[in-house]
Amino acid sequence: MNFGDRLCWAIDRIGTPLGMGLDPHLERLPMSLRARFSEKSGRDYFEAAAEAVVEFNAIAISAAAGRIAYVKPQFAFYEQLGSAGWAALETTVQMAQDAGLLVIGDAKRGDISSTASAYARAILGDSGPLGCDAVTLSPWMGIDTLSSFLPYCRDAGKGVFVLARTTNPASAHFQTHGEPRIVDRLADSLAEISSDMLGESGFSPIGIVVGASAAAEAQKLRQRLPSAWFLVPGMGAQGGSAAMAMAGCRDDGFGSLPVCSRSLLFPTVEQERFDSETKSVIAAAIDSHITLLSDY
Repeated sequence: MNFGDRLCWAIDRIGTPLGMGLDPHLERLPMSLRARFSEKSGRDYFEAAAEAVVEFNAIAISAAAGRIAYVKPQFAFYEQLGSAGWAALETTVQMAQDAGLLVIGDAKRGDISSTASAYARAILGDSGPLGCDAVTLSPWMGIDTLSSFLPYCRDAGKGVFVLARTTNPASAHFQTHGEPRIVDRLADSLAEISSDMLGESGFSPIGIVVGASAAAEAQKLRQRLPSAWFLVPGMGAQGGSAAMAMAGCRDDGFGSLPVCSRSLLFPTVEQERFDSETKSVIAAAIDSHITLLSDY
């Protein structure tokens, strides 16, 4: 099935576009998990921390299953733990998919030729180590950085989210430069590339990343990319509101994918309660965010 349709079906079934970023900040894990690795070093530290991450992610995924449609693990939090961290990422992807969640691998890859092909096989290939449902890509080396990923979109039901308007303060220096703006030129190129990949829902498997802080630009980008899903970080801990996160929706209410990490995984509660009721605390945070989005 076309990834745009898979996402549309999953969100329609669940009833919310909210997604969870599986970004396991080691220093914020429950105390009992931190104790397993805090006094270790070297390889022992990496392995113990990776085991703690898997256990924490299992709790978070259990809380998320049935409430949301997708998760987005940020690869850096796993890669920092070396081979043990990569194994934890593999396990996390499998756990999420087994729980019925789509997985967007937040890798932000951006290369060409055989290197890009290797990235695509590793992250999207069903016979590769991860088999994610979608991946984030950086196009700023050139639009040909997407080429190796497009066959997976056309033939394997996978998707990509291309960095367009990001949330970091200095992003506008490049992304909004020129006339037409570089981000608008990118959007036009993506519209052309995806024109023959539309699913029954009207969405394509090629989406873009539009931070909540760029809400004022979201509808202008929507006009250029009516068939694209917008992956929207920045709601919650980064200061974005529900209205900002949903600013890029189509008229039918679909199109925006607010994804939150810290405000879901590590909500502001007493440490003792978080340690003893981790799953219920995360579930309550998810429900609270769903309520915030329900008016949009």
